[in-house]
Amino acid sequence: MKFVKLSSIALTTIIALSLVGCDSDMPSSAGKGMEKETAVEHALKHADPTYVCPMHPTIVQNEPGKCTICGMDLVKREPEEPASSGGEKKILYWVAPMDPNFKRDEPGKSPMGMDLVPVYDEGSGASVKISPEIVQNLGVRTAPAEVGKMWKRIDTVGYVDYDENMISHVHLRTDGWIEKLVIKSEGERVKKGELLFELYSPTLVNAQDEYIQALRSKNKRLIQASKDRLQALGVSKGQIRNLAKTRRSQQRVKIFAPQDGIVSNLMAREGMYVKPRMEIMTLADLSSIWIQVEVFERQAEWVQEDKPAEIRLSYLPGRVWEGNVEYVYPSLDPRTRTLKTRLKFKNPDESLKPNMFADVTIYGGGKSNVVKIPREALIRTGSEERVILSVGEGRFQPRQVVSGIESGDYIEIISGLDGGEQVVTSSQFLIDSEASIKASLNRMQTPQMDKSMDDKAMDSSKHVTGKGVIREVMPGESKLNMSHDPIPELGWPDMTMDFDVANDIKIDGLTPGTAIEFDMMEGKNGYEITAIRKTGE
Repeated sequence: MKFVKLSSIALTTIIALSLVGCDSDMPSSAGKGMEKETAVEHALKHADPTYVCPMHPTIVQNEPGKCTICGMDLVKREPEEPASSGGEKKILYWVAPMDPNFKRDEPGKSPMGMDLVPVYDEGSGASVKISPEIVQNLGVRTAPAEVGKMWKRIDTVGYVDYDENMISHVHLRTDGWIEKLVIKSEGERVKKGELLFELYSPTLVNAQDEYIQALRSKNKRLIQASKDRLQALGVSKGQIRNLAKTRRSQQRVKIFAPQDGIVSNLMAREGMYVKPRMEIMTLADLSSIWIQVEVFERQAEWVQEDKPAEIRLSYLPGRVWEGNVEYVYPSLDPRTRTLKTRLKFKNPDESLKPNMFADVTIYGGGKSNVVKIPREALIRTGSEERVILSVGEGRFQPRQVVSGIESGDYIEIISGLDGGEQVVTSSQFLIDSEASIKASLNRMQTPQMDKSMDDKAMDSSKHVTGKGVIREVMPGESKLNMSHDPIPELGWPDMTMDFDVANDIKIDGLTPGTAIEFDMMEGKNGYEITAIRKTGE
């Protein structure tokens, strides 16, 4: 006790000397119009600051210096100001004195009949406070939660493919030999009506001779039949007209290109014997192309036909092609769990080559009045999602949220966040780790009153004795309402509450106002009176 008194006297002396020293240096006019501060607040200004490493908080010194681990300059950590005692504390919830798990949002009684006690906000919890110097060194950046329209934007990749509606295959309708092949290699460009190759076929020669004989017979039905046979065998109308004019059959029949395009596949060579089932070549028009893309399953609902799309290619930076969704395939790929989608783009200058990779953006429509934050601000732990809020004055606290759609660099927040709140977008994982550690420590450090009450109520098998005055007797319910004195064994203060009475105890002869001494023992429904003795007996 002497040591405590001497410590109190020493602290008072230090505060008084600091006040006198400051008053002597302060001009008399400076104090006018200024608010007075308490002695403790003023003494804190003169307390020795502590210097700490911004990156290693365990390195602490009482004077400036450098960190022994990383060599960074130590920064001054000012002591936190004491909480104001003038304002009323905020009540978080009400709890039963004997069961901290029994919580309510308003006053009431516990299952044991005891009055609930309030739990106040002490300003701790999972929030952390970081000095401006450390905030600067960590590179902490924040961004506001915005409220506005959010596009259902799908960013993916795809590859350029031929438009299959612009592809034609060259087959023969009879067997023969390719006598003269004009197209020598794949990739050559052809125009519609341009000669591809010349074919010798005995069947075609015989069909020409029949047509010439029909012309000489002047039999209209025979002429039409022989003409139709030539067309069915693939002879062009121009060659048939020339045959009718010259009346001489051609040993080689010319085959012409059915469309503009490039030769994408060449399967024949000059002198080769070919049959109808053999593909001679394939022609593809590149004025229109497809982009084949795959979309994640969670974005499948956003993709619909005729939705706008854009593509960009790395070899032509800055150029954007605009097209639309032409077709959405009806099933997902069982291996990749993605939905295949086909886009269509015009390609008049043929700058889009088949098998090129492209960065694709599909716009699936907009969603209004959405709370959105930068995607990097969201922390996913596997079991929950949360963000780190900047609440001002260097304080940060975690907030659990529920996210929605992702679009570009932003993500929708369905609940847990309001527009305008500041979220941390960088170094949030360091702050979240610190906040989680602090919250865990706070949960372990329960209030002293609850701890003492729990410790004293640990041994429920022993009898507890108390004294009190009966206020009401309820024989039908085997209960007594009683104002009892403090019970130190349980940590109970004096209070008025209902008590259950054991079935073998007779309470008919008791009257309100009787002073008694009683024994209790904890049962399934709380403490129960097992013995009653009137005071003085």
